[in-house]
Amino acid sequence: MPLERINPDTLAKPSGFSHAVRSAGLVHLSGQTALGADGRIVDGGIVPQFRQAMSNLLEALRAAGGTPADLASITLYLLDIPDYQAHGRQIRDVWLELIGPDYPAMTGVGVTALWQPQALVEIQATAVLS
Repeated sequence: MPLERINPDTLAKPSGFSHAVRSAGLVHLSGQTALGADGRIVDGGIVPQFRQAMSNLLEALRAAGGTPADLASITLYLLDIPDYQAHGRQIRDVWLELIGPDYPAMTGVGVTALWQPQALVEIQATAVLS
């Protein structure tokens, strides 16, 4: 099966990667940070950054023909796990608003840095198109 590289115009232009790659009913979604339409990381801490990063990921998923219900696994890369945990209720509210009540397989990984120095979270995922 050929690979289809998907880069929606609504996301920042990728450099050295594709936002999504689709093949044989699978969509591999590149890690998304809180990069806004202006090309800068959104301010305000982990909750607005989680919202923007997840919105970016879902935008790439939609461009690949998927929906939030198709998410099979998500990996969260976090600079500050205790900060993420402290804002768990707010993050859950964002999750419910953007994705709904279902959760895919998920992993959270603490890291020392992300590609953009201002980023607090990066979200990578795999989806299975229904």
